[in-house]
Amino acid sequence: MLTLRLAFFPFSALVCLTAFGGEAEWKLHLDAGNSFFDKGEYRAAVGEFQEALKEAEAFGERDTRLAETLDSLATADRSLGNFIEAERLYRRSLQIYERALGPENLDVAKSLTKLGRLYRWEGRNPEATQLFKRSLSIMEKMFGPGHPDVVISINNLAGIYKVQGRYAEAEPLYKHSIEIRERVLGPEHPDFAASINNLALLYQAEGRFAEAEPLFKRSLAIREKAQHPNVAGSVYNLAALYQAEGRYTDAEALYQRLLAIREQTLGPEHPSVATSLDNLALLYQLQHRYTDAEPLLKRSLEILEKVLGPGHPEVADSLDNLASLYQAQGRLADAERFSRRSLAIRKGLGLKTPEDDHIRR
Repeated sequence: MLTLRLAFFPFSALVCLTAFGGEAEWKLHLDAGNSFFDKGEYRAAVGEFQEALKEAEAFGERDTRLAETLDSLATADRSLGNFIEAERLYRRSLQIYERALGPENLDVAKSLTKLGRLYRWEGRNPEATQLFKRSLSIMEKMFGPGHPDVVISINNLAGIYKVQGRYAEAEPLYKHSIEIRERVLGPEHPDFAASINNLALLYQAEGRFAEAEPLFKRSLAIREKAQHPNVAGSVYNLAALYQAEGRYTDAEALYQRLLAIREQTLGPEHPSVATSLDNLALLYQLQHRYTDAEPLLKRSLEILEKVLGPGHPEVADSLDNLASLYQAQGRLADAERFSRRSLAIRKGLGLKTPEDDHIRR
């Protein structure tokens, strides 16, 4: 007679199997979310990160996997303009890292940086400054002030000073970053290129164009030689400098190159492609080439509405760009229509709005 044998597992073995299953599901959703995020599909990324969070909650409030998941979801929410939710998630992640690892840990410093970048994005510069200072202090204590891992924190603090117009405080920090990376990595390393690029951006903000241009060119040459993925960033920066100088022909060639790079590497419906379309269109608008600018701005708006959703702050920016174009053409009814749509988005998100809600006639 066939005997049915029942398998009995110790309780501890069942717990291990359950935990492993939860971790596998968590990792699956987290990786999927990261893949969607890298492609600019932020809403899909949020969905996957939310599923990963459901699994991560079971790990406990002191588990750094939970903090990692919260960080990822916060970054995706920030990209969709969900700033309030992003702040809540970043803050919770920071608290978990602090409880689990102590207040002066590398992951704590990184978490402070992410929250600081959100505040900078929102224009909350004093709060961002304090977070960047604390992150830099942790990194310097851990690695020493001349270590290459400290450079990112140095650049973040210098960047927030630049945004606030505190150029005299930003410049020595950027130069310190350059000195560290040249000494440790050498003058042909892509990270060194990033540091000289940052100093060039500071000089451009100050109107020191003659000092900025050779730094931008050197940064671009290093990245091209290394076939670095941020060649596009260097192309944009040099194009923007030429635009600021009124060298429109030179700027146009670079903006067209930038658009081609981003379409090829990211696909035709990535938000960065929309940004490149805006850049080229606004250059045309400066030259009163309105018929060249309009289809580019319309395509940009179409991409952003499709990928980010109709209520995203970048959609509001895109609407403003079209409103500005129509106003310049004297198409005031069209201008006001797009301006009102932008205003409605900003009010709905609790963002700052222009003092004058209407297009001036």
